[in-house]
Amino acid sequence: MLIGPAALDPGRVLLELLDHLPLIDLDSGLDARGAAIVWELRLPRALLGALVGATLSVAGGAYQGVFRNPLADPYLLGVAAGAGLGATVVIVTVGSGSAVVPIAAFAGAIAAVATAYALGSAAGGRRSGATLILAGVAVAAFLTAAQTFVQQHNADSIREVYSWILGRLGTAGWSEVALMTPYAAVSVVVILFHRRLLDVLAVGEEEARALGVRPERVRAAVVVAATLGTAGAVAVSGLIGFVGIVVPHTIRLLVGASYRWILPLSVVGGAAFLMLADLVARSALGPSEIPIGVVTAFVGGPFFMIVLRTSRKAIS
Repeated sequence: MLIGPAALDPGRVLLELLDHLPLIDLDSGLDARGAAIVWELRLPRALLGALVGATLSVAGGAYQGVFRNPLADPYLLGVAAGAGLGATVVIVTVGSGSAVVPIAAFAGAIAAVATAYALGSAAGGRRSGATLILAGVAVAAFLTAAQTFVQQHNADSIREVYSWILGRLGTAGWSEVALMTPYAAVSVVVILFHRRLLDVLAVGEEEARALGVRPERVRAAVVVAATLGTAGAVAVSGLIGFVGIVVPHTIRLLVGASYRWILPLSVVGGAAFLMLADLVARSALGPSEIPIGVVTAFVGGPFFMIVLRTSRKAIS
C-alpha cells in the first residue's frame, strides 16, 4: 500500500488508511488524486493479490494431500490449463469483462482434472503419483495447444489474451475483488474443513476406511473445492504458476507434514507470497511492470527442481 509508481508520502498513506477505521478522525493531508490512488488502485490490487495467492496456495496443498504427491499443484495437473482454455474462449468471443469468464474457467478446470484423473487410473486401475503427474502434463500440453489455436484464430484479441496468460494484477479493481471473493471463500472453507481428513488419508485408504472415513467422498469434495478456487483465480488474474508448490512446501519444511497446520498456514503464506511478488513486479522496473507470472516463475522454477530432486521416493 505504501509503494507504487505514484510518489505518495508513506506517512500520509497510513493516516489515510487509519482515517477510515471506526471512531478515528484524522486528516491524512492527501488530495483527491492521492486518496483515489490509495482506495481505487492500491487497496483493491493488494486485496486481489492476497485472495489469489491464498487460494492458489491452499489449492496446491490440497491437491498434494489428496493425491499424496509433493509435485501435485493446479498447473501440473492440467487444472489451470483447462481453466485458461475456457477463459480464453470467452475472452475472444465475449470479452474479458464478462461474468461468464469464471464459469467457463471452472468448466474447463473440471474437465481437465477429470481427464487427468481418468488417464492416471488407466494403468491397471491404479492412480499412482507418477502416472497422475504424467497424465496431468499430457492434458495440460493438449489444452495449451488448443488455447494457442484459439488465440491464433482471433488475432484481434491476442494482445489481451497474451497479457492475461502471463498473469496480471495491474487491472485489478473492486469488481475483480468482488468476483474472486466468493470463489476464494468457498474453496478455502471447504478445504480447511477437510484438513484433518487429509491427515487420515495420508496413512492409506484402507486404514482410513477402518477409521470410518470415506476416501472417495473426501477426495471428491477437496478436488472440487480446489478446482473451484483455481478457476476463480485464473479468471481474474490469468495464469500465475508455482504458488501452489512454493508456499505449501515451505510451510511443510517449517511445521512438519500435518495438513492440520499446512493448509491454514498456506492461506496466510500464499497471500503474503503473491503480494510480495506483485510488489517486485510493479517496482523492479518502474514505472513499467513485469508480469507477475514471470516473477513467480523465477522463484518457482528453481524451487520445483529442488523439490523434484528431494522427493524422488514420494513420486515413484
